[in-house]
Amino acid sequence: MKNPVYWVVLAGISIALIQQGLPVRSQGESQSDNKQMDNITIRQGETLFLSCSQGDFVTHTAWLNRSSILYAGEDKWSVDPRVSLVTLNQDEFTIKIEDVDLTDEGQYICAVQTSSRPRTTSVHIIVQVPPKIVNLSKDLVVNEGSNVTLMCLANGKPEPAIGWRMLSPSDDSLSSDSEVLEIPFISRYRAGVYECTASNDIAVDTQTVELTVNYPPSVSDGRDVGVTLGQRGVLQCEADAVPEADFEWYRDDRRIFNGFDGIEIEDAGAFSKLTFFNVSEADYGNYTCVAMNKLGSANTSIILYVQDGNSGTSTVFTPTCLLLIVLLQLLLKF
Repeated sequence: MKNPVYWVVLAGISIALIQQGLPVRSQGESQSDNKQMDNITIRQGETLFLSCSQGDFVTHTAWLNRSSILYAGEDKWSVDPRVSLVTLNQDEFTIKIEDVDLTDEGQYICAVQTSSRPRTTSVHIIVQVPPKIVNLSKDLVVNEGSNVTLMCLANGKPEPAIGWRMLSPSDDSLSSDSEVLEIPFISRYRAGVYECTASNDIAVDTQTVELTVNYPPSVSDGRDVGVTLGQRGVLQCEADAVPEADFEWYRDDRRIFNGFDGIEIEDAGAFSKLTFFNVSEADYGNYTCVAMNKLGSANTSIILYVQDGNSGTSTVFTPTCLLLIVLLQLLLKF
């Protein structure tokens, strides 16, 4: 038995299917019923089912995508593995296309040849694509006072709407309803995580950018510390800076190093501690904490003074004060 031959007539959208050996009508003689179905909208990645009714006295039938035959009866003409036959009987002719993509969008035609005349049913497939952010500014490190521009580009169908917002710390006043977010003369308070959102009727895609703002140190005012002779004393220094500050301690103009005269220096993030384990009279006086990074430096002074362990009163003994006390004691002897 010979396989049937299918003849596609591209005038309009009519299709004549004939079997080899049967007479062929001319285009002027053919009469066909053409039916246009409502558009079908489907999301990318879903499975599309195409179905048309058969009716009585059907001799041949086919599904076409534009000018390419997908199925002619039970015979698969498409080489696409995603296309397969679902149902073919006297009432229904259904095929399916799995994992639908944008390339599948367009017009599909179900052509049916009856004993009297051909009949076609056409439908237009619209493929919707969820948004996907395809180009995003990388994480940025800038100096305070710089002008910053964040960019976000996305694809999708329908075309996605794009917006920016400051995610962490949350700040509703810093946002944009476009692909670009401009931040002029940025301050340290604008550092954080920024979120780009691309959305359409299908879905939402989000990605984030971390913005780091460098600035020079600022040091909190030092708190003077009173310590009884022979006791443990701690001087503390705190600095706010990005990148984190390095610390140095000074007594008058002389730098103090860790382990010097039994003194311990411990740095931890934004804090530095100068610890005396056994305070002597020589330890009392004025100390300076200096915090520095690549953008600048700042300092504060802290006084270590004598605290009377019995009365709870305190006295500051600087080297000058100690000299005056000694002189006064000598004068009282005479």
